[in-house]
Amino acid sequence: MQNPRLASRYAKSIIELAIEQGKLEEVYADMQWLQAVCKGNRDFLNLLRSPIIKGDAKKRIIDAVTTGKIGELTAAFNRLLVTKGREGKLPEIIQAFIAEYKVKKNIQTIKLTTAAPVSDALRTALIDQIRKSGGYDKIELEEKVDENLIGGFVLQIGDKLVDASVAYDLRAIARQFENNDFVYKVR
Repeated sequence: MQNPRLASRYAKSIIELAIEQGKLEEVYADMQWLQAVCKGNRDFLNLLRSPIIKGDAKKRIIDAVTTGKIGELTAAFNRLLVTKGREGKLPEIIQAFIAEYKVKKNIQTIKLTTAAPVSDALRTALIDQIRKSGGYDKIELEEKVDENLIGGFVLQIGDKLVDASVAYDLRAIARQFENNDFVYKVR
């Protein structure tokens, strides 16, 4: 069960500690690495969430996996999570940390979904246009290719969504035909 409040509290605490020690960028890189491990290794996630495996064994395994890959501050944070019995919430805490980091650094994440891969020139033009119109300093672009769009794009900036895809237009036309009074009168 997800607990965003708990994840947010732990994320804010590690961010404040990292800022205090001047290691924010290092901890951010560690969190990105841990997120990749959590996403790429289901066994690691099962280990974190397992109520059968004791905390000491979890600490040893997590240390074995992360030694030399993450900094001491992040390693100490992981040990704290195991001590508190919160290691199963690590993926949520990582997500909350990355979101909080982006807020602190004023980084806007933009999700672009297209039917075909985007050229570098178009990508640059899109980022420049969004930077001008939205007033964002730093932009992080997440690209995804979805052939079901047929053509066009779907752009998500925060809670705003622009759907300029052919699939969306076709669905809109289908809805218009469903509500067409002329068709009903002919029948």
